[in-house]
Amino acid sequence: MSTIRAAPITIDGKAVGHVGFGMLGLSIPWAPVDYPVAVNLMKTALDQGANLWNGGIHYGTPQANSLHLLKYYFDKYPEDASRVVLSIKGAYDGKVGPDGSPDGIRASVDEAVKVLGGTKTIDVFECARVDPKVPIETSVKALAELVKEGKIGGIGLSEVSAETIRKSHAIHAISLVEIELSLFTPDPLKNDIADTCRELGIPIAAYCPIGRGLLTGKIRTPDDLEQDDFRRGLPRFQLGVFAQNFKLVEAVERIGKDKGVTTAQVALGWVCRQGAIPIPGSTNLERVAENCNPASLTDGDMAALHNILDTLPISGERYGGVHEKLLNA
Repeated sequence: MSTIRAAPITIDGKAVGHVGFGMLGLSIPWAPVDYPVAVNLMKTALDQGANLWNGGIHYGTPQANSLHLLKYYFDKYPEDASRVVLSIKGAYDGKVGPDGSPDGIRASVDEAVKVLGGTKTIDVFECARVDPKVPIETSVKALAELVKEGKIGGIGLSEVSAETIRKSHAIHAISLVEIELSLFTPDPLKNDIADTCRELGIPIAAYCPIGRGLLTGKIRTPDDLEQDDFRRGLPRFQLGVFAQNFKLVEAVERIGKDKGVTTAQVALGWVCRQGAIPIPGSTNLERVAENCNPASLTDGDMAALHNILDTLPISGERYGGVHEKLLNA
């Protein structure tokens, strides 16, 4: 659990920096950011080594989403295209759900390629969720055809079980698995997902590595969230369980203070020690720089964090409702 990945992490032969940079933090569901401001955040992250960029076609509207922001960025900095490892999620509609059919996947990839307009290739394409109506083998075969055609560089998986990873990898090499992994969600370390990825040599991209902002320590009560903040609707932020969940934040804060680092940096350092690539998002320039410098944790730190996880269980589902049923599929 506390083993550092010794070798550099590569995705389809491209080296990935010590921490990825989540495009999620630059558009909805977080506060929208003007493109020039977002570009400054992205440039700062890249210059500090965060070169795994993760976005989604459904992060925004059909007229303004991650792909449009990326095109804007690479029009301004075309020389950065070769520096970035770009992972895009698609084949998903927030209202309808996933579409893992060959036609649905192809339409999603074609749309992404069209919006990027040749400014940047898609290094990895992920179906944002597994479509329960379509066998995973069918979806992966469709993605493999798109790799063969040169429309995408590799295949990623998002929110999948260990069994799905093995089934998929048997059909075509999987370049990346994206899962929620943090001190608030250490589940992949217990349900064979992380072990399977290590066995097969598949890099893990850890989304929400700071527990949707809880591990910044800035959110100390649910009332610290704006009224329209979507996190108010998530089970772990509800008044009835928040106090229990915040005990973990306070415990991690103490470790951070002892080391002279922030709570978020401890959280990111923990993810790195799992051999995963954290992909935090932020609309704050200072926070972006902070996120690019995870804490260096000792074996003693890791043991203390392991004890915290054992003694302070987290209450509440990750998403709740219909969205919860699509996790670890």
